[in-house]
Amino acid sequence: MPFEIKQVGVIGSGTMGSGIAALLAGVGVPVIILDIPAPGTQPGDRQRDAVVAENLKKLGKAKPPQLFEPEDLDLLQPGNTEDDLERLADCDWIIEVIVEKLPIKQALMARLEAIRKPNAIISTNTSGLSIKAIAEGRSPEFQRHFLGTHFFNPPRYLKLLEIIPHANTDPAVLAFMLRYGAEVLGKGCVVCKDTPNFIGNRFMSISGMLAVNDALEHGFSVEEVDALTGPVIGRPKSGTFRLNDVVGVDVAKYVADNLYAAIPDDPWREVIQHPGARRVFDFLLEDNHLGNKTGQGFYKTVKGADGGKEFWHLDLHSLDYVPPSKPRFESVGKHRKVEDTAERLRLLLNEDDRAAQYLWRLHANLMTYAAQKLGEITDDLVSIDNAQKWGFGHELGPFEIWDALGVAETVERLSAEGFAVPDWVREMLASGHATFYQRDANGVVIGSYSPRSGGYQPLQRDPRAVFIRDLRASGKGVHQLAGASLLDMGDGVALLEFHSKMNAIDPDVVAVANLALARLNSDFDALVIGNQGDNFSVGANLGLIGMAAGSGAWDQAEAMIAAGQQVTQRLRYAPKPVVTAPFAMCLGGGAEFAMAGWRAVAHAESYMGLVELGVGLVPAWGGCKELLRRLLNPVMQTPNADPLPHLQKIFEQIGTAKVSGSAFEARSMGFLSRADRIVMNRDHLLHEAKQTALALVQEGATNGEPGLIYAAGRDALAVLRLGVWQLRAGGYASDYDQHLGNTLAYILTGGDLSAPQWVPEQYILDLEREAILALMHEAKTMDRVTHMLSTGKPLRN
Repeated sequence: MPFEIKQVGVIGSGTMGSGIAALLAGVGVPVIILDIPAPGTQPGDRQRDAVVAENLKKLGKAKPPQLFEPEDLDLLQPGNTEDDLERLADCDWIIEVIVEKLPIKQALMARLEAIRKPNAIISTNTSGLSIKAIAEGRSPEFQRHFLGTHFFNPPRYLKLLEIIPHANTDPAVLAFMLRYGAEVLGKGCVVCKDTPNFIGNRFMSISGMLAVNDALEHGFSVEEVDALTGPVIGRPKSGTFRLNDVVGVDVAKYVADNLYAAIPDDPWREVIQHPGARRVFDFLLEDNHLGNKTGQGFYKTVKGADGGKEFWHLDLHSLDYVPPSKPRFESVGKHRKVEDTAERLRLLLNEDDRAAQYLWRLHANLMTYAAQKLGEITDDLVSIDNAQKWGFGHELGPFEIWDALGVAETVERLSAEGFAVPDWVREMLASGHATFYQRDANGVVIGSYSPRSGGYQPLQRDPRAVFIRDLRASGKGVHQLAGASLLDMGDGVALLEFHSKMNAIDPDVVAVANLALARLNSDFDALVIGNQGDNFSVGANLGLIGMAAGSGAWDQAEAMIAAGQQVTQRLRYAPKPVVTAPFAMCLGGGAEFAMAGWRAVAHAESYMGLVELGVGLVPAWGGCKELLRRLLNPVMQTPNADPLPHLQKIFEQIGTAKVSGSAFEARSMGFLSRADRIVMNRDHLLHEAKQTALALVQEGATNGEPGLIYAAGRDALAVLRLGVWQLRAGGYASDYDQHLGNTLAYILTGGDLSAPQWVPEQYILDLEREAILALMHEAKTMDRVTHMLSTGKPLRN
């Protein structure tokens, strides 16, 4: 019988339960969310569901937001487990997210068995209890539909979803959940064996404590360890100790202590009970220094002598807080700018200073632990690597790192230094398999080694996942400059990729975009604009703007603005389909490029905004024109419609540099249209954009010619400027903010027109260009640009 998820029940409304419910609501699934009834209440009391109500209130205020948009709360139906459990009888999937106590979970499963409908899937979000034990005593039919679905916190943002079947789980249920998790919820799913803490938390508890213990034994400070275990080795900025502060020192210790008790036969568990580390953690717990949630942990914020913030760190031996010292290491300074993470790690770990020695010991332990646990916690090494990458933001997993270092060479060093390399690794090398991952002639990964079979197994590729590195390795490049490339995606679809610093829009991007348009006429049927950097684009290259203004190269500046306007207009009205694929930060010029296609296919985590006023400029590559076209034009097709509410919305968005909190909010702000698609899984983004482009080709779609824009004229301009004056009079804006606001209002209303009228798109584009060039002559604008370039923060002047 096929499975379909039309309604979900979530039991437990705490941080994880409400977060999972919010994720489901974000993809349009109604959720019944239950928790215990409020203490001291009886059925029918108004406060009966106060526990759930309070947690949903917190959910609505959470930072970062757990809801894609506030309206998602309407899909969450609250209740309690005493009065409302039978409401779950119509749910297709019921997720348990309650306290980590086995008897309580087992009792709940007994109650759920009595009310669930046939074929309903039941899962537990336990972070480490036995899946088999939770289902113990339930009927065979219940057990066939039961498994673990372990989300990582916060569920909206972290990609990893561990799916844990037990011996009696129906393979069809497992297959469905893997597909649903990836395609609908956008998760990276790994299948784990039913072992304590599964893969992600098992590894992070062990590797995290190894990092702490080694610091204690070799005299490294908190600050030094975090400098070494962050971006320099392909991990998040939080490193090791700051990660404990983010997670919660108490939570980290609780997870580690639980793991210690649960793995009595694993000799590695002793790293969790290192006496020096216990002393440090006990000190922090006794003083309630739990990290970010209590204001201090391994770090605390101190007011510096200059009045600014300083982040002092705990001395691991004296247990006093000490000021920051900006640690420096010769090996890191030598190799930190190497772009490829695998190569950077290889170079670092082959140096001999104390930093390199620390990193070698850390990775030697991680690699050998991963090799020893393969087969026990999962059957494929890819799942171990993916769990580290998707759950904790690592760029490389332990087996990928081992391949980068050279397996044969590393095994010799590991053995010489007493690390226990499992026999299967030596057998792999002896049989002629030199790496854990198999690559084709182009370097594309096509398989992974299986100790069970003694050979490479084909990689189970997600057919919707498209990776630019594989296109490039397969010789699909068409043209490349330093800041952008044109590639062939196949099936007649080209790809315009940005790869400048922070994917800023620079002359290379414009040049390759123009080349793409030329090749679209001759060689391709459609064009996708996308990339796989950290952000789609943070906007125009401010450095070039600053240099042009600073040197008085006004002709060059005007040409730059005109070129950006022309290419975005040409893309929007191209003779063949153009589809943009925005994700993450799409700011300023990045948002303008994202709006330049026939359609957009956006990742759910797209943060879009026209933020130019923050640096003393205005959107000038069609951003003002596009929001007028998208938000104002449709309204003004109705006779006697009032333009002001819609103009004010556009004005406030641009004037306050508002950025959407998701692609769903970006749609309500006008950056995306109802015809644009939103994709949950970022790995699927380019594939889905390509499919949209091909569908437009197949339909024989056309995009017309530039139209007219409604210009509200002089009266509307006066209203907007009055609002700006009130902000200045109230002390909410500076004189220069008022000047910028007045300039923006002039563009949005069409200037000093005596009456409302429809004007050509080029008319608004000309106003944009004239305004930004005038602002570039202003000293206060250039102060804002310079301050942003030097500090990364906006200046109010």
